[in-house]
Amino acid sequence: QVQLVESGGGLVQAGDSLTLSCAVSGSTFSRNCVGWFRQPPGQEREFVAAISASGGNTNYADSVKGRFTISRDSARSTVVLQMNSLKPEDTAVYYCAAVYTFNSRQVLTFRGQYVTWGQGTQVTVSS
Repeated sequence: QVQLVESGGGLVQAGDSLTLSCAVSGSTFSRNCVGWFRQPPGQEREFVAAISASGGNTNYADSVKGRFTISRDSARSTVVLQMNSLKPEDTAVYYCAAVYTFNSRQVLTFRGQYVTWGQGTQVTVSS
């Protein structure tokens, strides 16, 4: 069974950077599409970024394009979300999620497509 553990959240100021990590265990890392989602206070969980199992394809929400970068570290079975130029509206609990994909190039962006979720990590951006 796949297990996901997020780390790297914290309190930062607007314009700062933060790196989130998602450690994947219990499954073949190279066969899972991994995504990041976030849930701002009082709002629904929304898509942030995702990377295909192969690592060759990515997708980003418009609100984070050009500021966030998702990548895979196969040696450590970890997916990293590098967040730059953070804004107060990026404040949320960030979750990583994973799902096995037969097509290793497929990138999934809908919450309901993911099977396994981490416990979440809080990111707070002050103005």
